[in-house]
Amino acid sequence: MSPKDPFDGNWTLNIAKSRCDPNHRPAAATMSWRRTQEGYQMTAQGTMSDGQTKQERPAAFILDGKEHPVEDVPGCTAVMSRPVPDIIEVESKSAGNVVGKARYVVSDEGATLTASVSSVDAQQRRFETCLVWDRQ
Repeated sequence: MSPKDPFDGNWTLNIAKSRCDPNHRPAAATMSWRRTQEGYQMTAQGTMSDGQTKQERPAAFILDGKEHPVEDVPGCTAVMSRPVPDIIEVESKSAGNVVGKARYVVSDEGATLTASVSSVDAQQRRFETCLVWDRQ
């Protein structure tokens, strides 16, 4: 980890400290954040409680505070910002309405990343999760 960049690196889900939605309950997961010119590239993979493995598509975090189309979700846009070095905020919209919010916070000592997400999944079910990740 660079002392100037608290997000960059590899993270492991701490399931005991996390609060998961019943429809989104991982048994284990890892996540990587890599700094890019525009912000970050985040990848995640894991195993669900039913044993199914899941590889998320890489997510680009463009931290310019402007609306950008969400890949593979027609009509959806996201605004991403970094108000302070250890926080990233995301707001997603569809047809001009807010459909999701996320807040990623790295702890002062840089050992944990807390991801609080409220949104709508592919089956149009609302969900809220608070996932705690430990730095590898």
